[in-house]
Amino acid sequence: MYRQQHNGQLSINDFHVPFCGTLDPDNRWVLLADLIPWQELEKAYAPQFSANVGAPAKPVRLAFGSLYIKQRLGGR
Repeated sequence: MYRQQHNGQLSINDFHVPFCGTLDPDNRWVLLADLIPWQELEKAYAPQFSANVGAPAKPVRLAFGSLYIKQRLGGR
């Protein structure tokens, strides 16, 4: 089962980390996240799951993002 999650995700500028910090807008992962067409990936990802059977799948940003980072950093 896949549930689309568009429940008001914060922008990079609105996200604050503990101790009054913010994420660096020039961080390589932040820049990459802006380049990836998340809506298009979700359109291809969501139909792979049943609409009402099974546990909910992980969000596309989590699934694809973790695989991309693993490949980018040379993980196995």
